[in-house]
Amino acid sequence: MLLVDRPIREFVDAVESKEPTPGGGSVAALAGSLGAALTAMVGNLTFGRKAYEALDEATKATLNNNFNEVAKLKNRLNKLVDKDVEAFEGFMQALKMSKETEEEKTARKKAMENATIEALEVPLTTANECLSILKLQKVFANYGNVNAITDVGVGALMAYAGVEGALFNVIINLQGLSDNTYVEDKKAECDNILAEAKRLKEEVLSITYSKLA
Repeated sequence: MLLVDRPIREFVDAVESKEPTPGGGSVAALAGSLGAALTAMVGNLTFGRKAYEALDEATKATLNNNFNEVAKLKNRLNKLVDKDVEAFEGFMQALKMSKETEEEKTARKKAMENATIEALEVPLTTANECLSILKLQKVFANYGNVNAITDVGVGALMAYAGVEGALFNVIINLQGLSDNTYVEDKKAECDNILAEAKRLKEEVLSITYSKLA
């Protein structure tokens, strides 16, 4: 059974266990999915209400478009919860390869490098998907149902947790690679993602706190 199809208690217990998966990468993807779900909930609590109908057509169109996009992101992140486990298992398979001869050592090293890249590309995708959620949330903070403003704030926190949590897994896997150009490119990408995510999170939280004042 896929992790995302398990009951919540069973998933949490699996994280708690001594098994290495599901770990931080899967939890980061789930955090992002929850952030997307909360954002979509705010949309559902907004559409059709008097305040929504009073908005200009451009704002309504943005709300509807962003609502549809966060729903897609939620579904993609749900898949990444399990894909992160698959990537880790692929690395463990490479790690167990025979290393008796020089040929086997070379094959094992190459397999481990490839598996490490896969193991970091999955959380990197997670981080980018979570960043995309943050890019879509501001209009819900500004124009969503004011009674759900705290849900916008929590949604932003969850999406941001998904970003930074996923990037932890990217960074640690970069340490095992020998291609310096690839490593430096990915580090720069991580820095850019994190900086933008922090900025977007703070924008949404600033609106959230202003409406709570």
